[in-house]
Amino acid sequence: MIDILKKLNNILTKQDKKFIKLLIALSIFVSIIEMIGISAIMPFIAVSSDFSLITSNIYYKVVYDFFQFNNEINFVVSFGVALVFFYFLRSAINLFYGYMQARFTHGRYYLIVYRLFENYMGMSYKNFVTKNSSTLTKSIVNEASGLTALINAFLIIFGEIFVMLLIYSMMLYVSYKITLVLTILLLLNAILLIKTISKKIKQTGKLRASIQKKFYEIINKTFGNFKLIKLQNNDEKIINEFSSASSEFANANIIYATLGHFPRLFLEAIGFGIIVSIITFFIWENQTDIKSILPVISMFVLALYRLMPSVNRIMTSYNQILFHHKSLDIIHNDLVYDSELLGNKKIDLNYNIKLENIKFEYNIKKPILKNININIIKNDKIAFIGESGSGKSTLVDIIMGLHKPVQGNILIDDVVLSDDNIKDWRSKIGYIPQNVYLFDGTVAENIVFGREYKEKRILEVLKQANIYEYILSYDGLDTLVGEGGVMLSGGQKQRIAIARALYDNPEILVLDEATSALDSETESKIMDEIYNISEDKTLIIIAHRLSTIERCEKIYKIRDGEIENV
Repeated sequence: MIDILKKLNNILTKQDKKFIKLLIALSIFVSIIEMIGISAIMPFIAVSSDFSLITSNIYYKVVYDFFQFNNEINFVVSFGVALVFFYFLRSAINLFYGYMQARFTHGRYYLIVYRLFENYMGMSYKNFVTKNSSTLTKSIVNEASGLTALINAFLIIFGEIFVMLLIYSMMLYVSYKITLVLTILLLLNAILLIKTISKKIKQTGKLRASIQKKFYEIINKTFGNFKLIKLQNNDEKIINEFSSASSEFANANIIYATLGHFPRLFLEAIGFGIIVSIITFFIWENQTDIKSILPVISMFVLALYRLMPSVNRIMTSYNQILFHHKSLDIIHNDLVYDSELLGNKKIDLNYNIKLENIKFEYNIKKPILKNININIIKNDKIAFIGESGSGKSTLVDIIMGLHKPVQGNILIDDVVLSDDNIKDWRSKIGYIPQNVYLFDGTVAENIVFGREYKEKRILEVLKQANIYEYILSYDGLDTLVGEGGVMLSGGQKQRIAIARALYDNPEILVLDEATSALDSETESKIMDEIYNISEDKTLIIIAHRLSTIERCEKIYKIRDGEIENV
């Protein structure tokens, strides 16, 4: 539990902690109101059953004389009316406290998912490629919700503890013997619940987190390879995998939901059993009715009636913390990633891009690139070739500023590429990947891709990519592409990708095996268009087919992490 509190302390902001202090202060006030509400019943029943107490008891008499009541009945009636108004006020105060608590916990959900998404966006490309996208999605959608439930559970525990302490103090004052017996019985039962039910819930929470991860992975890999699955006719196997994962996930939630009811039902049975036992004990001991101690019994009955829900809420909240503690672990780990701190310093490319003694490795002592030295003149058309896994794409990622070399420097006109100027450098690059991701939207939306919408520029790049006439024959800029560009051919998808890359009028155009999936004729047409478009641009190509790079001025081959001219 201490570890959970430490991680929560790391996640919550200063503003969050101030709000929590306000909630704690408010919960203390609510607890005092609750105690007054319970303790007021005893004197009301006492004076209702014996009017003589009004004048014989010094406290009642002071109130009676101060308000100048005419008779005892008016006093008791006024007392009752005042209690009714008080209980309505008590309900309003509790409702306000509930609103403030909900505002905090659900407000944290927004802030947590925002911070998670911001952290993922700020993650270095090297870190990002090691992550599973379904795991990141699960953290934003589900684990953040679980963490919100955990925070809410802690707030409930704090609030109910204050209520219990004040009611317990009042019970001790009225009858410490009865209170101590109740305490021992309730503690024994609470320990029993923690050792059995809570332990099982914690195990179920761990199982829930691992199964849910598998659940998301099955969904992602299935929808991402839908065409292949249809061709392989292995629907049944995947459906069975999904059925197994979803069934296990449902079972984990069923176990948690069922066990969640147990503390309330168990404690209610214990509580009411204790009340009946106390009344039975007093009747047996005094061998008469309980009229003389009715106010005390009434107060204890009401106190237990209010106390048992508090104990239940504490136990339920404790079990929620155990069930969702993995959410806290996951989000805490994801929020401690160091985001890239990049400056906005300008950097200009007027002459050349120089790579000096570049070395790169994903794993220590396993270099992918070593001692890379090349000089790329502005507006050069260069190509990198080599076997799969030789490091071609990694080298280009380094040139684009996505990866940082572990050794050596990249110089742009003799200015070292660094965190201070890398954002400006990246903005000069238009990138066309091999696997183009088009989301389910219009052609225009896919080209703009989160940037400022400029219709004139969209039309220009569509013409440059030689797809303007095709788009015009359908719904123009509002032509839908389908998820993953399923409504377009391979060549059309690549042309949309070219238009997207050209939208910001980049100085450097990078093709990462962008035409390898196309037939020779389509590839030849697209490469001709790219060469024409890039006349006044630096063109960097990664390619397998020599036919795509025959117009390049320099060709470099990557082999065993080293580079050589071809």
